[in-house]
Amino acid sequence: MYFKKRKDLVFIILAGFFVTNAIVAELIGGKLVQFFGLFTQSIGIILWPVIFILTDLINEYYGKDGVRKLTYITVGLITYTFILLTVALNIPAVGFSPVNDAVFKAVFGQSQWIIVGSITAFLLSQLVDVYVFWMFKNRTGGKMIWLRATGSTVVSQLVDTFVVQYVAFVLPGKWAFDEFITNASWGYAFKLLVAVCLIPLIYLGHYVIGKFLKKDIQV
Repeated sequence: MYFKKRKDLVFIILAGFFVTNAIVAELIGGKLVQFFGLFTQSIGIILWPVIFILTDLINEYYGKDGVRKLTYITVGLITYTFILLTVALNIPAVGFSPVNDAVFKAVFGQSQWIIVGSITAFLLSQLVDVYVFWMFKNRTGGKMIWLRATGSTVVSQLVDTFVVQYVAFVLPGKWAFDEFITNASWGYAFKLLVAVCLIPLIYLGHYVIGKFLKKDIQV
């Protein structure tokens, strides 16, 4: 077996999903959609609930250092993605390419703005999330998983939502400032609603991982 301990395998799986969701959210983020006919958001918002769960689980089983190290690695990989996009955008397409330069730039050029905003927002929000998560965990004696999971999300996603949407859509002139305030506020409310709805999945994740890791101890 490649992994001597089950805990190593669990971390690799969680980290893989964490990084994949973060990068894919950047790449598809230029597409704006309406939710419930009330507000406009980047389609990338649908992937962040998965990151909520993964951040909580990594925090729980691998501590502050686990989340911080994975955050730095993810920021590095997002930056690497930005560099690759920049290179690709500056190499002209051949005349018979099914995706011409204008279409490619319309999609991935906007993604570059999202990536710039997201790198800053993601780094800040994850570090805030770690701090708030452990503050709640220490004060509750490790009880009330729902409180530290949702509490950390409430604070960290306030930072993430407003920073990333300002850089991604206001700076390049896609939204006026009043549109930004409206859409970011709705987006933040949406994330909080999703965070509450995900509480049962967080408990399920804790149960499954806890049971899996106990087998390591019994061997």
